[in-house]
Amino acid sequence: MAPDLKALAKYRTLVFDCDGVVLDSNQVKIQAYYDTAMAYGATPVQAQALVDHHIALGGISRYPKFEYFLRTILHKTITETEMQRLLGLFAAELEHSLLACAVAPGLEQLRTLLPDTRWMMISGGDQEEVRGVMHRRGLADYFDAGIYGSPDNKDTILAREIASGALQTPAIFFGDSRYDHQSSTRAGLDFVFLTDWTDVPGWQEYCQLHGICVAPALKTFIQ
Repeated sequence: MAPDLKALAKYRTLVFDCDGVVLDSNQVKIQAYYDTAMAYGATPVQAQALVDHHIALGGISRYPKFEYFLRTILHKTITETEMQRLLGLFAAELEHSLLACAVAPGLEQLRTLLPDTRWMMISGGDQEEVRGVMHRRGLADYFDAGIYGSPDNKDTILAREIASGALQTPAIFFGDSRYDHQSSTRAGLDFVFLTDWTDVPGWQEYCQLHGICVAPALKTFIQ
């Protein structure tokens, strides 16, 4: 059972994933991977293989996914030039969509109801991109403990921010992927799996197997 609002107030830091938690952007990212692969010159089958790989590795940075695309799907040598081309195509596909997709209902109210908690965002998305989107959407100030993303992975970010004191414990992570659960658990954080926007196949079985607290969305905690 997920914690209620009173229980959340006991945490010193609330950590949020971005895609599928704060923004309804999982399907946007899926389409962007497919369109990027096609624009790069892949076949529809190869583009779908990249999408399948992305879904299987939810919450993980785009960098190793595009390395996999070049090396394993296209059988090409990974070079900085090709990586930068793919990353540029991907960023262009996402730019408008991330500014247009829905923000989690209840986010602003939850921030108001928990004024003494520190908020941090740790995303698999590109750090500068996520910071830019949060700023342009008027959400950046909610995350007073920082907004972080790739190329560092979530394990690295969590360890670094705990060591620096920016991420104060006890803390809880709101995520929607297996990697969110695994990385936050390794770091000693509590975890809630948000289900409304997740793109993880079989999430019900995964959460049941690991005894994970689940909730539909952030608005659940203010109802």
